[in-house]
Amino acid sequence: MAITFSDPAIAFVPETRIGFWFLGTQTWTTHVLKVALDDLTRLMPQRKPCYPTVLDAGCGQGNSFRLLIEHFSPQRVIGIDVEEKCLQRAQMKVLQESVPIELRQCDIAALDIANASVDLVFCHQTFHHLVRQEQALAQMFRVLKPGGLLLFAESTRAYIESWIIRLLFRHPMDAQRSAQEYMAMIRDHGFAFDPNSVSLPYLWWSRPDLGAFEWFGFGVPARREETLVNLVAMKPE
Repeated sequence: MAITFSDPAIAFVPETRIGFWFLGTQTWTTHVLKVALDDLTRLMPQRKPCYPTVLDAGCGQGNSFRLLIEHFSPQRVIGIDVEEKCLQRAQMKVLQESVPIELRQCDIAALDIANASVDLVFCHQTFHHLVRQEQALAQMFRVLKPGGLLLFAESTRAYIESWIIRLLFRHPMDAQRSAQEYMAMIRDHGFAFDPNSVSLPYLWWSRPDLGAFEWFGFGVPARREETLVNLVAMKPE
């Protein structure tokens, strides 16, 4: 399966070496990626047995492909990422699947995908790397069919600005948003969702103390700045 490359003038902040390594591990796939996808699936209104065309917006090294096939029974998957080395790793995952998977090196803010041609967009931990978030969201809305779904899972400003993330990873710090700001941006671009389609998980790895307070019996703080937001939004019919 060939990889389609596009204009190299793409605005994003590349991952650190340790970040690239971690995103390829089974720990990432099992404890971050799968957990988010299971939560998003739970939030889907009137889930269909099949979503024929699935766009993985920010597919990374392709660890999501098997999970997307298992959850949504697509007939076609399009994997988009900006980093060539990620897509080279993802190509190995493509060869393990019988469902056709197209890989494209592409700026999400300028998708080379036809209008209203995608049934479901999966966007997991992608936006906090993007500089042109508004344009990327507009492109996702454009390529979705009416009634199509955006499955959005993202780390918020509170998490990205934490000491451990600043130490180990790299992001455009002035582009970070709170959970409420992400939700407002998604609504402003025409998507619709209700409170039942939103989850604000406070997972141990997203906390400044890495879950130590809860482990020592102090519980989870009721008042906190949310570190993660998962939501399922629909393009109105």
